[in-house]
Order: sequence, then C-alpha cells, then structure tokens
Amino acid sequence: MAGDLLSDFESRGLVHQSTDASALRGWLSTAGRRVYAGFDPTADSLHVGHLVALVLLRRVAAAGHEPVALVGGATGMIGDPSGRSEERNLLSPEALAANVAAVERQIRGILESAGQRVHVVNNAEWMRGVGYLEFLRDVGKHVPLSQMLGKDSVKSRLERDNGLSYTEFSYMLLQAWDFVHLSDALDCRLQIGGSDQWGNITAGIELGRRLRSRELHGITCPLLTKSDGTKMGKTASGAVWLDPKRTSPYRFYQYWINLDDEDAGRCLRRLTATASAEWEALDAARASNPAARETQKRLAEELTLLVHGNAGLEAARQATAIFFGAEIGGLDDAQLAEIFADVPSCEFARAMLDGDGLTLIDALVRTTLAATNSKARQTIQQGGAYVNNRRVTDVGHRLSADDLAGGTTLVLRSGKKSYAVVRFTAN
Repeated sequence: MAGDLLSDFESRGLVHQSTDASALRGWLSTAGRRVYAGFDPTADSLHVGHLVALVLLRRVAAAGHEPVALVGGATGMIGDPSGRSEERNLLSPEALAANVAAVERQIRGILESAGQRVHVVNNAEWMRGVGYLEFLRDVGKHVPLSQMLGKDSVKSRLERDNGLSYTEFSYMLLQAWDFVHLSDALDCRLQIGGSDQWGNITAGIELGRRLRSRELHGITCPLLTKSDGTKMGKTASGAVWLDPKRTSPYRFYQYWINLDDEDAGRCLRRLTATASAEWEALDAARASNPAARETQKRLAEELTLLVHGNAGLEAARQATAIFFGAEIGGLDDAQLAEIFADVPSCEFARAMLDGDGLTLIDALVRTTLAATNSKARQTIQQGGAYVNNRRVTDVGHRLSADDLAGGTTLVLRSGKKSYAVVRFTAN
C-alpha cells in the first residue's frame, strides 16, 4: 500500500507539481515515512480551503505513513504572502496563542481518527529564543536572494502597487527552515501543500541540500476552486469554517449539497476516500439524473462525518429533513434560526399567544403567506397550512405557547415550499 501513495494522489487529481517522481516513489515505497503539511493559525478555526491538506495527510496515514501537521505559532506572527494580494493583519500574541490551541484541536480531531500515529508540532517550539543575527548567519546566508526573488509568490506581489514588506519576504526563510528542522528531528523528507506553496516548499528543499546535503521532496495539490475559477468555501455570509460555532453542521452539509455537478464530482475524488468504482457509478448517475444530486449527498455525508462526527451528521440530516417538511421538534431557537436563515420572518408580541391566542388565519395573512383572510381560510380548508410542519385543518385554530417549536419561535408553512418564521418577543 505504501508505494501506491503517489499513484493514489495522481488518480484523484491531487498532484499539481512534484519533485522527481521516480525518487519520490522510491522513498515512499518504505512504510512509516513522515510527511508534513503546514497550517498557519490566522483564525481560531480552519476552513474548507484547508480540507485538501488535511485529506492528503489522512491519505498519507491510510498508506501506512505518519502524517506531521505543523501549526505555525512562529510563522503565524508574520503571515504567508503566498496567494495574497495584500499583507495580513498581524495578530497579538494572545490571539495567536488562542488560535494555535483551537487549530491544533481541529487537526487532531480530523487526523487521529485515521488510526495512524499523528505528529502535531508548533514551529514556535524551535524558533522561540532564536536571535535575529543567529538566524541570518545560520539560515539566511544559505538562501540566495536571486532564488527568493524568482519565486512566483514574491514576483506577483512585487509587481503590485503595495509591494511586499520585508517581514513577509522573510516568511519563505522561516518555512524553509521548518522543513530542514523537521527532517532533522523527525526524518521528515516530504512536504505537501497547495499549489501556492510551491515556492516555499522548493526553498526548503534547496536549503536542505545546501545545509545537510539531504534530498527532500515536495508535492503541491491544486487549490480548492470552483469550475469558474473562484475559491471554494466562500458564501454570501462568509467563509465555510470547520468550527461548528462558526458554521453549523447543517450549513456545512448544505454547502456541499448545493455544489454544481462538476464541482461535486471533482471534490468527491479529492476530498473523500471513496474508490474509483464509486466515482464512476456516481458520475453515470449524475449524467442520467442530475436532479437526484447523489454525488452531492455522498460528498456532504462523507465530509460532515469527517469534520463533525456522527452527531453532527445526524443533526445536519435532521435539519435538512425539517426544511423539506419533516415535523419540527426538539430544536431550540438558535437551531431554527440556522435552518430557516433565508426564510422571511416577522415578530409579534408574546402577549398575542396569551388568552385566546392569535388565529392561524391572521398569522398567515400577517406573514404574507396568504394575501387575504379568505385565501388563508381556503389554504387551511384544503390542507395546505402547517404549523411547525404539522398540518392544521381547523380554520378556527388559534396559536398559543403550546405551538412554539423553540423558546420563542414557530414556523408556518403554506403549501410545499412557502415558509415564514414567527418570533414572539417580550414586548
């Protein structure tokens, strides 16, 4: 299995660039090799864009090798200029430490379930206390300026009006030294990363040759982009995060369900462990019946299970079923707000539920689910009115506190797809 790792990457479309393939295959033919990818803690959560590197490390473990995940406690203080059009805002030491801890937890949660030994390291451990002059003498001396200026990540920034700061320019030296250090400490000879990391990876390979006369290897994978070339993992409300507090399991699940067919097929290959026979079967099913969205469902289930576990997947399935008509129960206001975030909503005074309550006819009209009282009455009589996805056929029904699905919320529906969220406030 170990010797097949590079072929596995290639078959899944995960190789954008690599160093000498023959030498790389030879090195990988021995089980137990250590392979690393880096993650800078620029936020307190990773996002969908990081999934490729995480899945690559899981594939490394599945092939009998040991994944090494580097969290950039040192490099995160600077920010990687690769793939950026402007300089990142610098984090305070306190914010950085909190981000490091959060990202480490996420990485362990995703990688340790692969069943292989996992190394999670922080480059602040070996950079802490290293003096500026010492670093220039021991590392900077061995990296030619022409080599650094020739990297695409540097050239593209230098051509822009806002240029590249010396701080960002130094980032490449730090990442190159990380690679050499890990080859010393863990005999880690292969670094993997996104295609925007090729310059940083090759800088480390060259530094290893100059300092240690050691052969190091590199693989980059295509960035996670949509078929139109834009970065994947962005929505109208922002990034799709791996932290459930930032992006709920339901919204995470729905992100994959709503992918275009071409994007879904590519992501299934790159981000899951599904075999080629399943890809091909789903490709055929997608071509014959795209409306079924079988590829998207498979992808959403695999990735939600990976990131959020069984509980998160079940919550996402339940929320999805509710949105498509399953009876609402056992949810709180926050969960209902998440599921029905894009549904029209309105607020009434809580007092309207007291006494005789609010008539369903009046509620349908006030929420514009019915144009008039007579239209509302007709909807109810014909079986098209629902409270929390339960059909109500009594035209005299009055809403009361017993109808609340959450602490202050209930959901009205007219017909199959017309929803309104009603919140009852203290005022």
